[in-house]
Amino acid sequence: MAISLIKEFKQKQKISLTPLLKKSIDLLQLSRYELIQKIDQEIEINPFVEKEITDDFEFDENYNDADFDFNVAAVENLRESLINQVNDLSLNDKQKEIALIIVECIDESGQLLEGLDEIEEMLSYKYSISDVSDVLKDIVQKLEPIGVGFRDFKECIKIQIDSKKFNHKIKALCQEILSQNGSESLEDIINTFQKRGYAVKDIEKAMNEIKSCDLSPGLNYENTNYIIPDLKIELKEKSLSVNFINDTFPKIKIDHDLIEKTNTQLKNNPNKELADKIQDAKWLLSSIKKRNDTVMQVGELICKRQISFLQDNPLKINPLSNKSLSDELGLHPSTVSRILRSKYIDTPKGIIPLKSLLVSSVSKTRDVTPLQLMQLIESIIENEKKPKSDNKIAIELNKRGFNLARRTITKYRKKLNIASSRNR
Repeated sequence: MAISLIKEFKQKQKISLTPLLKKSIDLLQLSRYELIQKIDQEIEINPFVEKEITDDFEFDENYNDADFDFNVAAVENLRESLINQVNDLSLNDKQKEIALIIVECIDESGQLLEGLDEIEEMLSYKYSISDVSDVLKDIVQKLEPIGVGFRDFKECIKIQIDSKKFNHKIKALCQEILSQNGSESLEDIINTFQKRGYAVKDIEKAMNEIKSCDLSPGLNYENTNYIIPDLKIELKEKSLSVNFINDTFPKIKIDHDLIEKTNTQLKNNPNKELADKIQDAKWLLSSIKKRNDTVMQVGELICKRQISFLQDNPLKINPLSNKSLSDELGLHPSTVSRILRSKYIDTPKGIIPLKSLLVSSVSKTRDVTPLQLMQLIESIIENEKKPKSDNKIAIELNKRGFNLARRTITKYRKKLNIASSRNR
């Protein structure tokens, strides 16, 4: 067979990832803080980009920005967090004063170092030990992280056990075990409670719950990095409006006069570096606008879908996925994914990640969120006359059209800390 060389023309589509396109994609996924830093860096290195100075800027004569390091993230420690939580509560003057003194006596592990009589003295005997004890138990020991304000390890465990949601019978058993003499061994405790009529399985389960408690809850406290939201929600009756926050966002523009003069010079003396700087300046402005417009577009749609949750029903969060957003907006799923990365929204419920408003449905046939499914499971178990197995619960829900597997029921029942049908 003869081999011949033939010229052949073919037409095909191909996406070429140019350097500018790659930079645009990278810019899309930056958080607001990272983007502001990027803009500041670009202004320093690119003479064709400059900040707009608005006429309505109010200058504070007492302010000196030399004393502030913009590169340091604001953080709060355990004590500051507890103080902020106390200040956020609706307390009367007496409760607030006592609570703040108690917080000052808590060390980094979360333990209350001073006794109630010493705190009474610190308060100049304005309030009784009974008042101090009430504030400690009803207010301070309810703060986050759960377990702070303990005076001994038993009390630390009791606080945590009391806050957990699991079988009431096991919870009561945990509290009874904690009230026992500390010198008793595990074997002695099992024998003691077996004689009282408790099953060995229940005793072991209670002991495992006790063992799972953190004896130094304050040491696991993580510093909070403050973030800057891109969007803000304003609610009016049954409607909401989503606005891009422009107050803290730098306004930039291109120096057209400098570009015109530079282009004139470049005709006679070509300079690739300067030409690239002009191109970068134009790219930066268009990319930032596109990024902000897309954040606004995605945020607006998410909020419209989750209007019930954002208004007055924290349990009514609707199933919403990345793909459904991309289909409705005509964007690629990867674009939506990048937009959702490190973007935050200021809502009536506080500043939350935009991504947290997306919840996948656990059922393929019906829209149901994990929280809604857990409520259904809890409702079925609460109303059961005879303990139902996970399989029977799955069958009952599938008759309603949910199409769920038994393992799905098991997974979410365990998240509710509800024992299996054998142990209920």
